[in-house]
Parts: sequence; structure tokens; C-alpha cells
Amino acid sequence: MKRTLLLLLLALALTGCACSTSPGGRSPAPSPSLRAAASAAPAPTAAASPQPAADYALPEQLTIGDNGVPLVEVYLAEEEVVETMDFESYLAGVLAGEMHNDWPLEALKAQAIIARTFALRFIEDGGSRYAGAQLSTDIDEAQAYDMNQVNDRIRQAVEETRGLVILCEGEPIQAWFHAHAGGVTALAQEGLGYDEAEPPYTRSVQVRESPSAPEDVRAWTATFPLARVQSALDALGGGDAAALAIGERGPSGRVTTLTAGETTVRAVDFRREIGSTEMKSTLLTDLSVGEEGVTISGSGYGHGVGMSQWGAYEMASDGKTAQEIIEAFYQNIEIVRVYGE
Repeated sequence: MKRTLLLLLLALALTGCACSTSPGGRSPAPSPSLRAAASAAPAPTAAASPQPAADYALPEQLTIGDNGVPLVEVYLAEEEVVETMDFESYLAGVLAGEMHNDWPLEALKAQAIIARTFALRFIEDGGSRYAGAQLSTDIDEAQAYDMNQVNDRIRQAVEETRGLVILCEGEPIQAWFHAHAGGVTALAQEGLGYDEAEPPYTRSVQVRESPSAPEDVRAWTATFPLARVQSALDALGGGDAAALAIGERGPSGRVTTLTAGETTVRAVDFRREIGSTEMKSTLLTDLSVGEEGVTISGSGYGHGVGMSQWGAYEMASDGKTAQEIIEAFYQNIEIVRVYGE
């Protein structure tokens, strides 16, 4: 359980959601005039169909409110208090924190289902580190949360997906998502450095993402002083920053290892140490060492596993439903209503 929770926290640290892709904190939504018709991926091998009921039991620590929705104890990081709220109200704040509130409704609905699944899995895997809380608004351990951005579209997306979660083999999946895949998603072992058996629901697919995604998300370059690179390497066991180079790549083209002289480090670990908002992904196009330090260039933003938010935007703009969007990024799943009507 603790190991699974650590993997969830690592995923959050590397996700790069669409609401945090600019220095101001929220990247601009694509202009409708610039939307291009495209699908994000071929049809999955197993279809996902919303079911009216599930052979799945909610975590025993949850109680059901009068409206049929579970009640959750949420630690509000800014106020430093634990508040009881219904699951759907909490999810409205999460959805507004993870995706722009003016995005296409079906993209928002897909994100709502993913956020609900992520939260339910988080509770099952041990919940919040804060005493008395099952969930929290602390981005270091849980999903983003911004009640100030909740509007009618956010509320509609949550209401129209009430109680829907993604199950695989009868259990909530680890509903990984990220901002931009750089054109291709990754399996968990490649994108996250997941060192257990590859989950049956992850898949790597080609994805067409909105051309209106911020330029520094579609393609980015960052330069890090040698001292900073050396510090990151030292935290990972050592190595020579001046000799940093790309090592191996995975099936999607993402870099899985970096070499630093005689030392090899995992690329996902190095990205976390050096700064995942600057080294936006491991889908690298170049790495060079010069007088100014180490310059790294790449594509996309986030770990690349699961749903691409900018891919979801493009699919929704092309008329795809939330179910079709989810089916494009995960396999061997079913979308099931586990509470509510």
C-alpha cells in the first residue's frame, strides 16, 4: 500500500497538468478558430461502457451522505483545517485545478472521471498524510484544487459524470494523466520508471494534440548551471555533470537513462531532482554540455502516461465523447457508476 501511494505521489510530481504550463500558473486555452479536427488514437482493444452498477465496494472508511454521495474528510492546505464535504463537491475543485474551466465539456467530463478515479484509488492506498483526512488540497501529495475557478461548466462536467470511475479487473486504476504527450504516450515503466509489472490498463498510442497548446509545451529548451546539475546527480548517487549524456530510450522514444561518466541514472529521477517544471518531459530531442551549463531540449509536458489533456482537448473539439477520450488512452477498462444515479 505504501509503495503504491509513493508511485501516485511520483506521478503527481511529474504530471505537468494543463493548468500549470505557464509562469502565471494557467496556460491559455486554445482559440476555437485554431482547433483542428483530429482523433487522438486508434480504437482500444477493449471498449469501456458506463454501467449502472458495479460489483465494487467503496472503501469502508467512506460514509454515504443523504444524497447518495460519499462524504470525505479533506485537508484544506491554505486554511490548515480538515473539512467534511461530499465527494462531488471536492471533485469540482479538483477539476477546476487540473483543467481550464472553459475547455470543451467532453474533455472536462473525461478529466472529472479520471480525477474521481484517482481520488478513490488514493483513499484505497492509504489516503492523506494529514491527521484525520482522507484527501487533501496539498499538491505535493494529491491533485490540484481551485474552488475559485469552479463555474457552471465545471459543475456540469461533474454532475454529468456523477459516480463514474474507471475500473480494471474490478478495481480503480491508477488514473495517470499529463498535460501534453509530445505526440505519443508511454507505458508506466517507461514514462514513470514504474518498476512493477506493467498495469494491464496502460497503453502507448500516437496522439494528435491541439496545435494551440503553448509553444513551450509542444517544444521546450532549458539550460541548467553545472552546479545545479551536479547537485541533482549527487542526490541520485553521484556522477560527473560535465559528462552528462543521453543513455537509453524506451519504446515511445522517451529517454529512460542518462549517463554521467561512469554513473547511470534514471531519467525520471533526474527530471524530478532538476525540476519537472523546467525539464518538462523525458521525450528529449537534444542534450548538450557547454560553458553555460547543460542545455536540454524536448517535447511535451509531463510523464506521458495515460491521458494527454491537450489530446483530450483536441478529441473533444472533434466531437468525441468523454468515454471515447478515455478509451483512447487506457485499455482493458470499464467505466462504472459506483454511487449516485
